This record gives sequence, C-alpha cells and structure tokens, in this order.
Amino acid sequence: MGWENLTSVSEFYLLGLSEQPKQQEILFGLFLSMYLVTVAGNLLIILAIIADAHLHTPMYFFLANLSLADACFVSTTVPKMLTNIWIQNQVISYAGCLSQLYFFMLFVMLEAFLLAVMAYNRYVDICHPLHYIMVMSPGLSVLLVSAPCIANALHSLLHTLLMNSLSFCADHKIPHYFCDINPLLSLSCTDPFINELVIFTIEGLAGPVCVLCLIISYTHIFLTILKIPSTQGKQKAFSTCSSHLSVISLFFGTSFCVYFSLPSTRSAEKGTVASVMYTVVTPVLNPFIYSLRNRDI
Repeated sequence: MGWENLTSVSEFYLLGLSEQPKQQEILFGLFLSMYLVTVAGNLLIILAIIADAHLHTPMYFFLANLSLADACFVSTTVPKMLTNIWIQNQVISYAGCLSQLYFFMLFVMLEAFLLAVMAYNRYVDICHPLHYIMVMSPGLSVLLVSAPCIANALHSLLHTLLMNSLSFCADHKIPHYFCDINPLLSLSCTDPFINELVIFTIEGLAGPVCVLCLIISYTHIFLTILKIPSTQGKQKAFSTCSSHLSVISLFFGTSFCVYFSLPSTRSAEKGTVASVMYTVVTPVLNPFIYSLRNRDI
C-alpha cells in the first residue's frame, strides 16, 4: 500500500476494561491508587539514590533508570484510562493514539532490557566479586543503559511509521484501555503483513536475547549460591533471587502471551488482562522487590 497514510480516521474509541458503571468506579479507584503508589515509589527511589553518595554504584544506577522507566511506562497508559473513566469519554485522537503507541513500545522494551542488564550486573557481583569494579565500569554502565534507549527509540519509531501507513475500517473501537499494537492491527483494512513481520522479527530477536541473558545470569548465580556453606546464607540468597525472578517471570510471561500468541488463540479479554499484569502490576511491584527490601534503600 506504500507509505502514504490512506486512512481518514481522526479518532479511536478505547473501550477500556469494563463498560459497567459500577465496575468503572471500582477500576478508577484501584488504578488511581496503583498509579500513585508506582509513581511516588519510583520517584522516591530515584531521589534517594541521587541524594546518597553511597548509592552511586552500578547496581543503583541501573535501579534508578528502571524506576524512571517504570514511572514513564505506567504514565503512558494509566492517566488516559483514568481520564476517560472520569469524564466518561472513550475518545482518543489519532495522533494521540500513535503517540501513546510510540512511548508504550519504547518503555516496554526498555523495561525488558533493563531487567536483563540488572540480572547481568547481579551475576558479575555474585559470581565475580573481585572483578566487579573493573568489569562494571562507569563507561560500561552508561553504555548498557544508553544503547537500549537509542535502539528502542528507533524501534518504536519504526512501529509507529508502519502503523501510520495503514488504513482503518469504519469501526474505530479498540477493545483495550490503551493503543496497543495488536488491537490496532486488528482494525486495519489493509494487509498488516509487514507490521506483523517486523513484530515477529525484531521482538522475536530482542525478547529471546533478554530472556537468554536472564537465564544464563541466574543459572550461574544459583550455581554459585549452592556453593555457599551456610544454610542460612543459601536461604537468604535464594529468597532474594526468587522474588526478583517472580517479577521477571510475570513481566516476560504475560508480555510474551500478548505479542507472540497465535492469531487463532488470541482473545481481546485475555489480552487486556495480561496487559494489565505487565503494564501496571509489574511497575507497582518493582519498587518493593528491588528496593524496599534493600537495607541501603
């Protein structure tokens, strides 16, 4: 169809999580609370790391960037959903929808890379403590954050441009609470083959790379923990790692179900619930898992 924008659509309708009035009030209170906790918790972590010179280490540098990504990530989708519920208007402009898609794709992939980077940092710290300062130098730490930021910005721009090239049918209702890529593709009147090819190619490479990094890092970590002579030390280490792995499993498991499931098995309702788990629940849990259980924080 070329790169010309063939659609005359000027707005979409976000159907949200529920159309029942009573459920709307409950959802508004629940998501507002989760949003405020997420933003406040992550911003306080960032301020604590900036204010305390003892926390100016690679681990807390990555944690500060994860907290910033979490705050931006949840702010991409939840405020618009809360606004729609409050004013009882489901409309989102075409430009607003594509903007939301761009920033959502940017921060969701950045979250994945940062989780993988933090796992690698933990691996070096536990398995090679004597070489930690030399390996995790300030230059490498900045590179491990800036490179994914630049790559994900270009990757998100590609998805946005490809989406902008599609034409959309008369039905502009999105069965979701934000402009995600799969619900938008389902509304397209043109063949989204290139869009889907990009999804399965780029995400099919980036996702497994992050997961492989996590698996390798934590495999070596567990093998090192098993060598700890103290039973209490083993239990403490396993407890810390298991809580981290639970958040990682929740984030990657639900996101993989949304983006890599077969079209024949996709369900709008199941996809929306899975999206809530990794777009809202994970950012809420991260401050507790990665920071509030930490003595320094």
